[in-house]
Amino acid sequence: MVSADRKYVCFQSNYTKLWRHSYTASYSIYDLEKGDFINMDIPHEIQYLAWSPTGHKLAFVWKNNIYVKETPTSAFKQVTADGAHNLILNGIPDWVYEEEMFSTNFALWWSPNGRFVAYARFNDSGVHNIEYTWYGEGQYPETVLVPYPKAGTPNPTVKLFVFDTNTSRINEVLVPSVVGAGEHYLSTVTWASDERIAVQWQNRTQNYVVLKTYDFNGSAWTESSLFSPDEPVFRLDGSSCYYIMSNEEHFKHLVYFKTKFLTKGKWEVTSILKVTNDAVYYVSNEHNASPGQRNVYKITINDASHSERECLTCTLNADRCKYNSALFSTEGTYYLMSCPGLPLYTLRNKVRVLEDNKDLENTLQNIAMPSVTHGTLKIGEFDLWYQMIQPPKFDKSKKYPLLIDVYAGPCSQKSDFRFRVGWSTYLASTENVIVASFDGRGSGYQGDKIMHALYKRLGTYEVEDQITAARHFIDMGYIDKNRIAIWGWSYGGYVTSMVLGAGSGVFKCGMAVAPVSKWEYYDSIYTERYMVTPAENQAFYDNSTVMERAKNFKSVQYLLVHGTADDNVHFQQAAQISKALVDEQVDFDAMWYTDEDHGLGGSSNQHVYTHMSHFLKNCFA
Repeated sequence: MVSADRKYVCFQSNYTKLWRHSYTASYSIYDLEKGDFINMDIPHEIQYLAWSPTGHKLAFVWKNNIYVKETPTSAFKQVTADGAHNLILNGIPDWVYEEEMFSTNFALWWSPNGRFVAYARFNDSGVHNIEYTWYGEGQYPETVLVPYPKAGTPNPTVKLFVFDTNTSRINEVLVPSVVGAGEHYLSTVTWASDERIAVQWQNRTQNYVVLKTYDFNGSAWTESSLFSPDEPVFRLDGSSCYYIMSNEEHFKHLVYFKTKFLTKGKWEVTSILKVTNDAVYYVSNEHNASPGQRNVYKITINDASHSERECLTCTLNADRCKYNSALFSTEGTYYLMSCPGLPLYTLRNKVRVLEDNKDLENTLQNIAMPSVTHGTLKIGEFDLWYQMIQPPKFDKSKKYPLLIDVYAGPCSQKSDFRFRVGWSTYLASTENVIVASFDGRGSGYQGDKIMHALYKRLGTYEVEDQITAARHFIDMGYIDKNRIAIWGWSYGGYVTSMVLGAGSGVFKCGMAVAPVSKWEYYDSIYTERYMVTPAENQAFYDNSTVMERAKNFKSVQYLLVHGTADDNVHFQQAAQISKALVDEQVDFDAMWYTDEDHGLGGSSNQHVYTHMSHFLKNCFA
């Protein structure tokens, strides 16, 4: 990491992973002018470190406390002192905020001029712990404890503060009373200018979001306005912002603060990439009316009006690039465009190709690669998209085994135009298996009506639609109806298990990796976002468990896979499925991965795919 003034380089070492985003590391700083490393007082096992946006100030988190250095060689200032393992966390999120709210390893934010540091403080003292065994290499295994709020249980409490590096004063940024009266979440923190900060708060049910801006009056941070959209992106001067929200037709589009929708149509804006003083750049799936595609667009702006949108990538390598993204320079003068099919990277002002992956392209030309097709299926009032990976030399007159690759979580998308080479590629090219994915009700980027279909009823339509899709695939004429399987990971493992437990007679076998089995076992933020609390929706919680369907597994072949150190979807979930199947005298296969987390990394990753390949071959034999 290079300091903003390019005088210092910070090197990271001793990386030790914690959860999905978090880790600890050691840091060394190199002085570019002197050509030597600096003797520093920064300890090891740092949880987060960041340069200021200007100059070369440093902020870091160690043992759940925040420290600031004016220069790499100056003594550090200790900002907080109450940090405690699994109790109080300053400047870094606890488990549930890291996984479900921030998707980062940090909860501190420098102001643009480097004077202020905003930071969140999490109090997990009231949160119940999940415990799991770490077997390791020792004579006795260890027990790992993680504060993990489950649906309907006590949440962490959160506060937001701002530290002034000039005066060393700390001021709390108060939660607005409209959400502060009950349990609430801190969802985003954005600096609008040097002395204005925009904060989003949510109620626990997550059906009410407040955007509050606060101004610095010389001694405190005071509320200045109130609004309720999605995460804002501010213009460089901090005078206005852009955000994404649903319009009257229930499709997400780009909005300019206090004016009108800037985009309109039965397609969705998926992200805002950059806002400059004269333009806004964003990504949408408008082109070709295909929800699985992505293109970069530009709208020119001024104080009086906004221009018509201009697609910057629609005609750029159109046969190859159908899922585009871009990374902009600080001033927005240049952007790095990338597309994954095959991956292509170009630097745009004047086009310069940085990487065209020609070697990979040439290599793949000598390999019998499968083909990928996309289409829609009519289910009820909706035309819903599928993706099908077909073997080389695919012949419609033949019959092929079918594997449904499912995720199906709320706002997910499996049918898209990204370039991938993975297990599905192997199965299609080597084993002559057709691999299909289907985005049913509850999936994303096709309007709110489809996405919100699962609200308060997980385990219903998204499960039914996978069964219906499989029947549609059979009707296409080239699927062997006696050799149909389904598999998924995490939410996909849950849907796989629910599909097999539905007793439809469509599927011969299935593989569930790290599945949810009961929503009361999963974390509060994710689960309650879609199901509210158990007290408010007990009937649907009760009817959405895999265990209730255990007796129907007698007619299918089932492989259950889980890591014993899964901090996300706990081993408890698979253990309860196993228990229910045994109680019903169901014969099934299981594979446990000792000390592996939700991702099953390292040697376990190769092992699980090899094991599933063998299971699938036996199923299709």
